[in-house]
Amino acid sequence: MQSYFWVKTFHLVFVVAWMAAVFYLPRILVNLVETAGQAPVQQRLQLMGMRLYRFGHMMFGIAFLLGLVLWLGYKVLPDFPTMVAPGGAGWLHAKLGLVVLLLVYYIFTGRWLKGVAKGRGLPSSRALRWFNELPLVLFIAIVYFVIAKPF
Repeated sequence: MQSYFWVKTFHLVFVVAWMAAVFYLPRILVNLVETAGQAPVQQRLQLMGMRLYRFGHMMFGIAFLLGLVLWLGYKVLPDFPTMVAPGGAGWLHAKLGLVVLLLVYYIFTGRWLKGVAKGRGLPSSRALRWFNELPLVLFIAIVYFVIAKPF
């Protein structure tokens, strides 16, 4: 049982690290738009953005693997409980669907960042600020599903 709590703890730590990248990468895009014409600042922001994007992918990968252990670990680890009661996995499917949407959002944001390096433009800073709010809505729903397990 103790191993379950350690796996869950590290899963949450890596999810938090990934969410930091999900929340901050669009802010870098906003700063890129607002510093147009300032080449040294833009280069620094692009470097920061690419490092953050790679960091986020690593954090997601580790969180994903630990999540698989939480979900299916009972099949291979002795005395490892499962998070999902038989017949009560609707909340987990909803949560995973929203996580996939967050991952798509993150990859889309990374594509915009890579496009800037190739000379492509970005939407306005106002549009990017609105875009920046989407992951918070998804994250709130994910946390709700995990805590309440409504279905």
